[in-house]
Amino acid sequence: MERLTFDSDDLERTEEFLSHAYARMRIGNGSSDSSRARIHRSAIDTVSVDELDLDFDMSYVVTPLGRICLCVVHEGTIEDHVYQGVSDSFGPGDVVSFAPPELSYAGRIRSARYNITMLDPELLTQVAGTAGPLRQEPVRLTGHRPLSPAAGERLRSTIRYVQDHVLADPAVADQPLVAATAAQHLAATVLATFPNTASADPTGPERQDAHPAALRRALAFIEGHADRPLTVAQIAEAAHISVRALQYAFRRHLGSTPLAYVRRVRLSHAHDELAAADPEAGATVADIAARWGFYHPGRFATLYRRTYDRSPGRTLRDD
Repeated sequence: MERLTFDSDDLERTEEFLSHAYARMRIGNGSSDSSRARIHRSAIDTVSVDELDLDFDMSYVVTPLGRICLCVVHEGTIEDHVYQGVSDSFGPGDVVSFAPPELSYAGRIRSARYNITMLDPELLTQVAGTAGPLRQEPVRLTGHRPLSPAAGERLRSTIRYVQDHVLADPAVADQPLVAATAAQHLAATVLATFPNTASADPTGPERQDAHPAALRRALAFIEGHADRPLTVAQIAEAAHISVRALQYAFRRHLGSTPLAYVRRVRLSHAHDELAAADPEAGATVADIAARWGFYHPGRFATLYRRTYDRSPGRTLRDD
């Protein structure tokens, strides 16, 4: 996990930092009375979340980032934001995608406090169901504004959730399954927020591929690899079918999704570990839950109690 903090009133240092943290950037026209920038970054391999507070006005020109770049404005405004075919301005409460990963963009910030969340574009493909042995179609966002205010609020809530329950604790964020689960959750929310090129409908041949033998191969792969970060594409490859066929097989035969089944298997492993662990030797519910990818103690406890009709703490103490 990476954590860094920047605090300066030197515009040249700010430009240098922003260019290093994002992409080559040129800023200018700072307010004469103040030029202080405060930036805090928390990041795991595929996702970074930055909080920026600039108490001055500045223009910016940014080269392509190669990453999905989301912005949530808390205070102030971002004006005249432009990239190929788009010109827009953003204010408090807005959540937007700044530009496609391969395009440069420019604009002007006016004494704004805002959040920048960046993620690897491949995450969208992994969770959307368009990658696998039979398909290699990168998913693209086709609009920079949310589909609805409710969709935008869900994305804001998801970003806060990742900040508060993963990135706030390095010991949690450094758990491989936690990092992978959080990144996939964020990517899935991005796809539900913005218009995009993904399609979840299987073709006729993909429906034919969704037979029980393929499902058994998928289940065996999940059981044997539940302790590792998994993507839907990896499970589909192990089952020798496309991702959409895999999703259809799970929906048809199990009434579930592949990742929901992965979560069920990991919960079972967490249950077994809680039952076998010794609290006197230092074992804790939080550590065991995080080891199996559950990074929110309250939600883990709710899911565990719903499944096993007892609390995880009681299992740890009594079994």
